[in-house]
Amino acid sequence: MVEINLLDRYPKSKRPIDERGELIKEEHRAVARKFGVEYYDGDRLTGYGGYNYHPRFWQETVKRFKEHYNLSESASILDVGCAKGFMLHDFKELMPEANMAGIDISQYAMDHALPSVRQYLQVGNAKKLPYPDKSFDLVICINTVHNLPLEECKQALREIERVSRGNSFVTMDAWRNDAERERLLKWNLTALTYMHVDEWKQLFKEIGYTGDYYWFIAE
Repeated sequence: MVEINLLDRYPKSKRPIDERGELIKEEHRAVARKFGVEYYDGDRLTGYGGYNYHPRFWQETVKRFKEHYNLSESASILDVGCAKGFMLHDFKELMPEANMAGIDISQYAMDHALPSVRQYLQVGNAKKLPYPDKSFDLVICINTVHNLPLEECKQALREIERVSRGNSFVTMDAWRNDAERERLLKWNLTALTYMHVDEWKQLFKEIGYTGDYYWFIAE
């Protein structure tokens, strides 16, 4: 279990945290948590404001995963919270012989997934993954598990541990100080479980998660 930023090649942008924090209401969060059209392709106050594929976002990141975990060309990879399949698309471009799978709570995301990977995706919940034990060489879950209530969050991490053959990577909404906590609370739309990084580490030990991890810190 290692704290490591495997998203360090993902492009960074300046987030209008204070501006959005003044505008977001609980009704916006309620709409976002439906993970439908308003979340992906609606207004910025309820989600992405348009969730579209661009190669600059994931191409270098999937190379980073392949290198770090020394994945074979035929490795099996699961993306928990795969959305429209952008990351799996770039994995397939990089590793055509790999076995891909993606799961997401959003039927809208499935219906609008990239055609190149749609056959590998299915609707489902992270708290109950529909795969046998030790099915995947790598399980990735980015900014997804924290969208569940605490007990279901623990269950999802146990599921990630169960279906992995040893390699997994998750990212969670978290903070290291009061200023980061304040920014996260302003920015957050969908997470139901968010904690100090030390609390997350304690939770990992409690439920037996042995994979790698990093944080989404609102900056």
